Amino acid sequence: MLTTEVVKKIEEFVYQKPRTVQEIASMLRKNWRTADRYVDKIAKDFGTISTRTFREGTRGALKIVYWASVEKASHSVFQEKLEQEILLAKRREDFSAFDIFQHIPDKNKKASFERAFDEPYTNLGDLVGVLEKAEKQLLVFSGNLSFINLKNKDCDIFKVLEGLVKRGVMVKVICRVDVVGKENIERLLSLNFKYGKELVEIRHCQQALRALVIDNKMFRIKEIREPTGKVHELSRRAFIFYTIRDREWTEWLSRIFWNMFSSSIRAEKRLEEMKKLA
Repeated sequence: MLTTEVVKKIEEFVYQKPRTVQEIASMLRKNWRTADRYVDKIAKDFGTISTRTFREGTRGALKIVYWASVEKASHSVFQEKLEQEILLAKRREDFSAFDIFQHIPDKNKKASFERAFDEPYTNLGDLVGVLEKAEKQLLVFSGNLSFINLKNKDCDIFKVLEGLVKRGVMVKVICRVDVVGKENIERLLSLNFKYGKELVEIRHCQQALRALVIDNKMFRIKEIREPTGKVHELSRRAFIFYTIRDREWTEWLSRIFWNMFSSSIRAEKRLEEMKKLA
């Protein structure tokens, strides 16, 4: 059975270096067919690994499994340009999510525009609805993880995230791991200890996106526009939420996530070093 623990074992094994399916089978103490089925399912459902078969169709065929970030993320000139912009951007103001939204077919996207003093006053129910769709994996592009503290009389985002971990959903995060967001990092990581599962993994990466990728099937991006004080321009803070249900673009964003994640430092290492600042 492909459990969360088996997924994690295979991912960590392949992350070290490319492996053959036979090597994975030996590591798991399973037969080749079972290992091959696990590999294909992880590649399809999570997008963390990819495969390539050499001498396909012959008795000497060799199937290699490798970490997804090795694979080129973009498959069009538009995606290539956006990928470069995302990888170079450091602050949320440096990249507009609308630049992604404009390329998605109308049937696969929707957007909501809300004016509010701060995010707790936006429609958190929509955010909860997206998060609760996660069955296997949640990828998070964040700034300092402050969104985990969002709540109102009807919604509590941290409790929703806790519910995901409780039912075995893997939560992977890239965000700034620094003194500003230290408490947020520790709070989310505490769920691993509470439920005795290593499902939450956070890595330090300063980047511009504020996005959630659900099960490699859909994603939600947040964009914040500040008032300029100029006539005929925004007079109040605006929040724009883009929800995309397009497999090709979701897989593209997932590959960008794994590119950043695989080259970033684990939060635990950063937190340990922060203790030396006291």
